[in-house]
Amino acid sequence: MTRLIVLNGGSSSGKSGIARCLQAILPDPWLTLGVDTMVEAMPAAMRSSDTGITFGPNGEVIVGPEFMTLDRAWTEGVAAMARAGARIIVDEVFLGGASSQQRWERALDGLNVVWVGVHCEGAVAAGRETARGDRVAGMAESQADVVHRGVHYDLEVDTTHAEAIECARAIAAQLK
Repeated sequence: MTRLIVLNGGSSSGKSGIARCLQAILPDPWLTLGVDTMVEAMPAAMRSSDTGITFGPNGEVIVGPEFMTLDRAWTEGVAAMARAGARIIVDEVFLGGASSQQRWERALDGLNVVWVGVHCEGAVAAGRETARGDRVAGMAESQADVVHRGVHYDLEVDTTHAEAIECARAIAAQLK
């Protein structure tokens, strides 16, 4: 039985909307956890620290050693929850491309995982980013392609022209 769905895509690509739709259409309860959840749980001082996480003026995301320590613990914690019986949708941004996926693969070893690439054209994601107003300008466009480099998927969806519910239905069909 699938215990985890990992959604990987750049900022404002539509991952969170897809996750909410999956929670609505899947028959069992699924938790949604992701990098934004972890960042929000961090002390405020770490959200603008060289040792934590900082955001550059052009949308760059720079992570320091304390962030990496917490991120490793976070990943292992998500895996532990799945091993304990939770069904989890992971809303993630693989800033390191393949190396980010490999870190998750090590943590999720032995679990049934569906890997989903969530694509969105950079210009469209940038428009969503502006409309949201809660992201650093430039983040969506800079992440649109880099997060997919060297990453392998069971399924890929593109939210450039497809609605979140359409993508969620395709993912749900993959689980059967």
